[in-house]
Amino acid sequence: MGFFSRLFRIKDQDPDSQETTWAMEDNGSELVLDAEYAATLMTEIDIDAAIASHEGWRLQLQDMVNGRSSEVMRPERVCQDDRCDLGRWLHGTGRVRLGHYPAFAMLVARHKYFHQQAAEVVTLFQAGEQQKAVQLLNSSCRHASNQVLLLLKELKRGLGR
Repeated sequence: MGFFSRLFRIKDQDPDSQETTWAMEDNGSELVLDAEYAATLMTEIDIDAAIASHEGWRLQLQDMVNGRSSEVMRPERVCQDDRCDLGRWLHGTGRVRLGHYPAFAMLVARHKYFHQQAAEVVTLFQAGEQQKAVQLLNSSCRHASNQVLLLLKELKRGLGR
């Protein structure tokens, strides 16, 4: 059982829900999305593209702090977690479909925290604090990013893809 799967437990089990069934081996506490519902979710978000895009953000920040990029990032835009493709899905359709599960709130929080940390990396770098920017990028920013990636990969696995 994956990390995300363990977190996606039903708070109030609803046996009449068309969206869910329960795994017998876990006495009904493990959420298993109905195959049709999971397929619908997979058409609404390309998790592989979200993972690739998120990894791209990390590489872009790495290039910036290492002087390999001439792109000028704006921290006030970078901190907005609802502007990227993943953020739009998390704050829109994803919230409608999965927002009632505790792990979804964790994914949203980790994604938001990543954007906050990324914006701080940009702010530090633009203020001439390259060493502090690198340190932040390699610590809390990387940790938040890894958590987002882990949760996305577990979501993908939970959807059977």
